Amino acid sequence: MTISSLTNEAHIGASTVRRIATSGVCKILTSAALLLCSIGAASAQEAFLPTPARSASTVPSNGDVNPYGVAFVGNNFLTGSGPLQHGDILVSNFNNKNNLQGTGTTIVRIPKSGKAPTVFFQGKAPLGLSTGLATLQYGFVLVTNLPTADGTSATAKAGSLLVLNNQGQLIQTINSPVIDGPWDMTVVDQGDRAIAFFSNALSGTVGRIDFAVSEKGLTKLDHYIIASGYMHQGDPAALFDAPTGMVYDQKSGRLYVASTLDNVVFAVPEAATRKGSEGPGIIVYDDPTHLHGALALAQAPNGHLLVTNNDVINSDPNQPSEIVEFTTDGYFVKEISVDPNQGGSFGLAAASRDDDTAILAAVDDNTATLTIWTITR
Repeated sequence: MTISSLTNEAHIGASTVRRIATSGVCKILTSAALLLCSIGAASAQEAFLPTPARSASTVPSNGDVNPYGVAFVGNNFLTGSGPLQHGDILVSNFNNKNNLQGTGTTIVRIPKSGKAPTVFFQGKAPLGLSTGLATLQYGFVLVTNLPTADGTSATAKAGSLLVLNNQGQLIQTINSPVIDGPWDMTVVDQGDRAIAFFSNALSGTVGRIDFAVSEKGLTKLDHYIIASGYMHQGDPAALFDAPTGMVYDQKSGRLYVASTLDNVVFAVPEAATRKGSEGPGIIVYDDPTHLHGALALAQAPNGHLLVTNNDVINSDPNQPSEIVEFTTDGYFVKEISVDPNQGGSFGLAAASRDDDTAILAAVDDNTATLTIWTITR
């Protein structure tokens, strides 16, 4: 990235004071000093975010809209005789055909082959399948739900975790006090063990459930609230502004949490082992220039974090529906837009396909589509 291109993307005001939580320099800087420091840091980073490639509709036969969660079917997933194939992409829908939030019931399969999307799962209304969508190598698909009676936050319920087999059949419904309006989820798949982290819109907390996994399903072992104190509120446009996207870094043991109303990304230390909350964690990315309601979160194969914006908080019409790439030290790298209008960017996922290519998939709520990029490395 050149200095001129970074300067064009930064848009930093002359009197702004920025706080960036890092492991070294640039902790508290004036805007001018921050720009110089960011140029030095970001220019040494190779961006992951690419230019667009393939697009597919996420609207199933029942008309569900507002795609939220995105998950890959990995090469270690036990497909059995089911419809899923390695490299497929799953997308969960939050709204029904009438666009009522918290009433969508479907998961759509986007085949790797490029064939037309099909319905993998259709549940009973109202469900409100939210951004929490993941697969386990035992051949299970996990999805969270945050149901409403009428599409408003006032009627939202605590929801649950649904466990589907590789045939698209519901085999378990898991409830827990640490699941309280699950807005998103991230899962650590360890074969016969799994850890699920939940960001809760109703309470502004993050919960963790430890599971044993077998060919029969999931067995709940322990559950804890491991972080709390995130700002949260109902919102007519977004249903909730609350903690949303999460990424667990196994090397550091940190759980990164994108908190929409706080408009920052936090890190919770020792997330897989802690048994209580010490607050929301430490701030690792505080960037009002590029964050406009920090939302879903994913980790790129190069180690950078990717965050979407809901465009309701700290709105900027000149930066609509962005995906923002930044380092775990809190340095901005690049941003791209998934839609020319605001409010389109929500769930996303990134993964390596092989040694030479990586895949990024991101939904566009405005058009009910999934955009898929193939990045050659």
